[in-house]
Amino acid sequence: MELNFDYLPYFYALIIVAGTILLAFLFRRIFDRIILKSTRILRNDPTKYQFLRHTISALIYLIGFGIAIFQVESLKALAGSMLAGAGIVAVAVGFASQQALSNIVSGIFIILFKPYRINDRVVIKDTLQGTVEDITLRHTVIRDFFNRRIVIPNSVINNEVIINADLEDERICRYINMGISYDSDIAKARAIMREEVLNHPLRIDQRTSEQIENGAEEVPVRVVSLGDSSVNLRAWAWAANQADAFVMECDLLESIKNRFDAEGVEIPFPHRTVVMKGAGEPEA
Repeated sequence: MELNFDYLPYFYALIIVAGTILLAFLFRRIFDRIILKSTRILRNDPTKYQFLRHTISALIYLIGFGIAIFQVESLKALAGSMLAGAGIVAVAVGFASQQALSNIVSGIFIILFKPYRINDRVVIKDTLQGTVEDITLRHTVIRDFFNRRIVIPNSVINNEVIINADLEDERICRYINMGISYDSDIAKARAIMREEVLNHPLRIDQRTSEQIENGAEEVPVRVVSLGDSSVNLRAWAWAANQADAFVMECDLLESIKNRFDAEGVEIPFPHRTVVMKGAGEPEA
């Protein structure tokens, strides 16, 4: 008995599957090396390219595997049967994958409207904060300041209030708050704070040309409140971005405190009076 089994369709299908996997791998490597590298050099927004990378990779797999299936006659018949019942399958899949489809649609909206981009520093729910590392078809990956990855589904993050420190304008203002005693010279303390801010290398002048012409202060220092034991001063210090602003604030708190100590400006601390009742009374 002679068996007439045609191996060629299966061989072609296997080659197509292997070629599809190889093509997707090469595409991702080339994309990462050329496109993303060029966006870093040109300082373009890499968000749309990263999202495009995931989308094109998914299309390569979908088309390649689809062609492989139609190489085999038995699988071709199965595919035809599946297409005949596509209506019922679509309804079932729709109910089963509502969340997945919601994430994909939310990801598309994020790319279109750009509430945040890759490398932006964001705060979500007042507790989750870090740098946007990746935006996929399903989720957004945020790297926090402890180098941990926070994975948030796109449908969830799309409905949250997001604080974006880098949207459009990366400049940021930091309040440098200091308290001095009521006996200290306010004018002297204000002058010290202003000098320290002006001398910091990370400080920037955010005034417009019109404000400069009108004589607006480069570094305003104001008395913002009168506390129980201190006069509270605030200096407005601007930096180019959030990272520089954090370093600048830490440096200024230290340098201003040292200047206050050296020039006799007192920083008050709480005083408590303890009253001991019953001292000296004879024991019962």
